[in-house]
Amino acid sequence: MNIRPAVEQDRDAIWNIFHEVVAAGDTYAFDPQMSREDALAYWFCEGTHTHVAEQDRHVVGTYILKVNQGGAGSHVANAAFMVALNARGQGIGRGMGEHCLSEARRIGFRAMQFNFVVSTNESALRLWYQLGFKIVGTLPGAFRHPERGYVDVYVMFRSLL
Repeated sequence: MNIRPAVEQDRDAIWNIFHEVVAAGDTYAFDPQMSREDALAYWFCEGTHTHVAEQDRHVVGTYILKVNQGGAGSHVANAAFMVALNARGQGIGRGMGEHCLSEARRIGFRAMQFNFVVSTNESALRLWYQLGFKIVGTLPGAFRHPERGYVDVYVMFRSLL
């Protein structure tokens, strides 16, 4: 697997992964009907570090790394990760997570916070625990899961020092 900064030519592959993940409606609070234009504007927003994971020269995952809050909170990073459905269970998410933590340290962030981890996203929770994140807050019933109804959302945090 190769993880590298995203380039213009990756936009179609990123959109395909983004749309596939978001359309399921079970892990992200994005509108499942979000347009390609809006999705890519978010994923490539100014100040966001956008990366892709490749296997055999095919993009199979993507992540973004950015400031969680500006000003006096700008030393804390935030990130989001998406893996193509047909590439899950192959270590893509772990590889991107480890790469992202390294990049965040390299850039100078002191910590990382995930603001909205859906409690039913067991594979993500398992990975974030393994990578040193802890739940620091629970938002009761904050996510409307398409099958399970209203479920909790976690705020997760870890130091990078």
